[in-house]
Amino acid sequence: MPRSEARVPTDRPHRYAKQLASHLGRRSETSWDEESGEGSVVFQNGGTGTLTAAEGALLLVLETDAEHLDLLEGVLGSHLVRFGTKDELVVEWKRDTGEPGTTQRGDSD
Repeated sequence: MPRSEARVPTDRPHRYAKQLASHLGRRSETSWDEESGEGSVVFQNGGTGTLTAAEGALLLVLETDAEHLDLLEGVLGSHLVRFGTKDELVVEWKRDTGEPGTTQRGDSD
């Protein structure tokens, strides 16, 4: 299955990961473990995402079929950017093929 990753620099990775898991849980199966700083999202199409709060960054990993890769990068990235408007978060996806994925950023450009 194709894989895409994004490393989003932020001083609040735990907060944003927890918020993403909570928000996406309305339409997808999600989990978040505050202690480990890790969570997951299972999308309706069977694609999966992982959220990892690291030192100074939120790490996102997405695995899905090729036809849904752009869409799910956009779902995770656009929600995160919206939650982090004040922090001007930018999500740049990199695919396991070496190709760049999509990019989501706030409207402050």
